[in-house]
Amino acid sequence: MSLQETKCPRCGKDTVITDVVSQEVFCSKCGVVLDEKVNDSRPDRMFTNSTTTRSHTGDKTTLTRHDRGLSTMINPFDRDSSGNPLPTSMKSSLKRLRKWDSRSRMKNNDERNLQQALLELLKLKEKLFLPDAIVEKASYIYRKSLEQKLVRGRSIAALIAAALYAACRESETPRTLQEIASTMGIKRKELTASYRLIFKELELKIPVADSVSCIAKIASNADLSEKTKRHAMKILKKAEKQNALAGKHPMGLAASALYLASIDLEENRTQKDIADAAGVTEVTIRNRCKDLRMIL
Repeated sequence: MSLQETKCPRCGKDTVITDVVSQEVFCSKCGVVLDEKVNDSRPDRMFTNSTTTRSHTGDKTTLTRHDRGLSTMINPFDRDSSGNPLPTSMKSSLKRLRKWDSRSRMKNNDERNLQQALLELLKLKEKLFLPDAIVEKASYIYRKSLEQKLVRGRSIAALIAAALYAACRESETPRTLQEIASTMGIKRKELTASYRLIFKELELKIPVADSVSCIAKIASNADLSEKTKRHAMKILKKAEKQNALAGKHPMGLAASALYLASIDLEENRTQKDIADAAGVTEVTIRNRCKDLRMIL
């Protein structure tokens, strides 16, 4: 019930209310009905899925599902709309309908392959803390690989991991090959081979990795201050102006810049601490530090 600003023309009392169920405006004092079938001003009914995405008409379509989120599912609970249990004959009919519904979703081997790959992709998303946009892009790349028949005779895990790495590279999200391979439980060599395959066959346009974008991740792992991060960014931008970063590993450059910045600001971190946070070796940091010191 919601109060209205108008007064009752019969009794003159400010007791006019609206019943949103019967859609009537009436006076709660004398009971006179002032209007019928008023517009419902309540908010629209919202639908919330497992990823807390709110929608007016149900779950949105997405490439991260093999059926793009367009299929329906029969309720697994044997109860009617009122919550009462169904009779035994209806339960057996629903069980048979659920079985045929699940079978009808998978029409061929490609769809089964796609479903398995996308399930692995969602696991990777949770473990690597990736946004939805990157996962959507990785799903699109894998679907293109499936259309080009690149999946036959190859590991599903390696190809979906390669598609995810390509999506991270396109969006300039700092994720390394070793990080994705270890999370997926495959060898780095296998992931590299799959990435080269889809890069060549799908003619992907991958931008050059930016070492500045890797600083925030390494600094967070090494527990460095914001001031050190900004100083490291200045070091890399100065080196970039002199074209001294070409052909160098971005994570190694970012780790070396952070190490130099921590020395300048007296925030003591060893080369081993920075190397472990970046996933590179101490030798890489020492070599990159020599190049950056010459520039500085």
